[in-house]
Order: sequence, then C-alpha cells, then structure tokens
Amino acid sequence: MSRLSVPNLETDTGPSGQIYAQIKKAIGSVPNTYAAIAAHGPAALKAVLAADAVLAGGSLPKRDQAVIKLVISAAGGCDYCVAAHSHLARLAGVKADALKQIRDGEPSGDTKRDALVNFVRKLAQSSGTVSAEDFAAIRAAGYSDAQLVEISLAFATTVFTNVFNRINDTDIDFPAVA
Repeated sequence: MSRLSVPNLETDTGPSGQIYAQIKKAIGSVPNTYAAIAAHGPAALKAVLAADAVLAGGSLPKRDQAVIKLVISAAGGCDYCVAAHSHLARLAGVKADALKQIRDGEPSGDTKRDALVNFVRKLAQSSGTVSAEDFAAIRAAGYSDAQLVEISLAFATTVFTNVFNRINDTDIDFPAVA
C-alpha cells in the first residue's frame, strides 16, 4: 500500500483536483504516481507534465522516449516505473521480446535502439558522466544535439518519478511485468 495519502480524486476541488481533472480528460484516468505527487506537490507534477510536453514537441521519437524511461527505471529498481514504462513502450510500438531484452540489459538486435539503451544505461551507472567513446557511439547512432538535450530531460524526469515512487512505495496500477 502506498505510504502517502491521496484524497478522493472525484471530490478534490483544490489545486490537486484541477490537475486530476486535466489528466483524466487527457488520458482517461489518473495513474497512482500522478495522484500522489499532485496530492502533496501539485507544482512538482505540473513541472513533470510540462517536461513531458516539451519532449512530445521535440524530435526524439515517442518510442525512444519510452525506451529511455524504461532503461532508467530498470537501472533504478523502480517496479512501478518499470511496469508503467514497459506498458507505455509497448503502446509506442516496442515488441514484448525487445522490452524484456531492454529490462534484462541484453542487446535487442536493433542497432540504433541498442546504442540508445547502452548510452542511457551508462548515464545511469555513472551519474551522468560519459566517456568520449560513449558520446561518439550515441552520435554515430544518429542522435542529434537537440536529441541529446531531450535524452537528458527524459532522464531527469524519470529519475524524479523513480525516486518518488520508491519513497512512496506507490501501488502499481499498470500491467504486471513478468
């Protein structure tokens, strides 16, 4: 059971309630992590949603964004985020076998995706420090300067939600990951 309380999403009329209504309108329901963040830090959730909007308007494909978030979540050990980002990556077109390979740290056979996974994994393992070789590899895979900024933004917002969900022990409301 999640550690932080969440008000009734249907009757909350304060700042959190307004965010819940926007999320529900946009995607049909309010994920548990968003409900808990908004309940105790509506401005923090607004910042995460704004960052996601920036990513949505950028040049990094949705599939790559989902892969980045899954790699970081797996590296951080956040079961909630692994389930969420596995589901979202599947919706973005990543096949189930590739998702398992990504979570398990195995190559998928997709050269560009594997370069992205390796780069992001190295970022996670080194607290953001990458070698000249790592930088050259991600550039050789075809990622632009602007996409490196977007990779960094996706990384940062995912670390935030991973840490929050680990603190809260957020109840998982996404399909289970085998």
